[in-house]
Amino acid sequence: MAGADGEGHLFDHLLELRSRILRGIVGLGVVLAALLPFANKLYARLSQPLVDKLPEGAHLIAVEVASPFFAPLKLAFFAALVLSMPWLLYQAWAFVAPGLYRREKNLALPLLASSLLLFYAGCAFAFFVVLPSVFGFLTMVTPEGVAMMTDINAYLDFVLVIFLAFGLSFELPVALVILVLMGWVTPAQLREARGYAIVGIFILAAIITPPDVISQLMLAIPMCLLYEAGIVASRMLSPRGAAAGDAGTD
Repeated sequence: MAGADGEGHLFDHLLELRSRILRGIVGLGVVLAALLPFANKLYARLSQPLVDKLPEGAHLIAVEVASPFFAPLKLAFFAALVLSMPWLLYQAWAFVAPGLYRREKNLALPLLASSLLLFYAGCAFAFFVVLPSVFGFLTMVTPEGVAMMTDINAYLDFVLVIFLAFGLSFELPVALVILVLMGWVTPAQLREARGYAIVGIFILAAIITPPDVISQLMLAIPMCLLYEAGIVASRMLSPRGAAAGDAGTD
């Protein structure tokens, strides 16, 4: 009987997982369907940071025959994925939450909300601040006699990578809080490792950003500030024992 009950519970969990996945896919599909009629306008808006910096007469080009169709479609899908992320995270949360303790729920919800807001903030920072400066630098260093006409697919891939890099980099405070809550590090250790962290941040920024100092600083400086924010947040949310030990080191 115990084995049958266990199999029954497992089957119920699988059905619940299937239901949550289907709901997530349906929600994503609804958002995608709403965005598809505006796919070309979305691409035009996304390309504005580059178009504004191009020399007079230069423009984006489509190297492949089907690029004018697939590039906006690809952008619409990724935009739908980002916009429906709260719904997708809610489905994941609804599946996992029943198995969590009250304290775990109280900690997980703020972490999920913070990670989502930080990812959006990173993408917005990349679009409104980083991309204009990067394209301004690239157009400035373009050799004389070279026409800068970027393929629309290559541009989209470049921008998506920048969005992903900045969106994930802005998750640093959440990552630090999780490490502290798991007991892998303490806020005191994070403060002591501040110098190494800053060096690592600048190395990471040099790797994932275009080869110009401006964009590297635009990623490294916010990440350094977010590292400090992560230390503060981890001290506020860390268990009392770790917080007391951390206070004793001050």
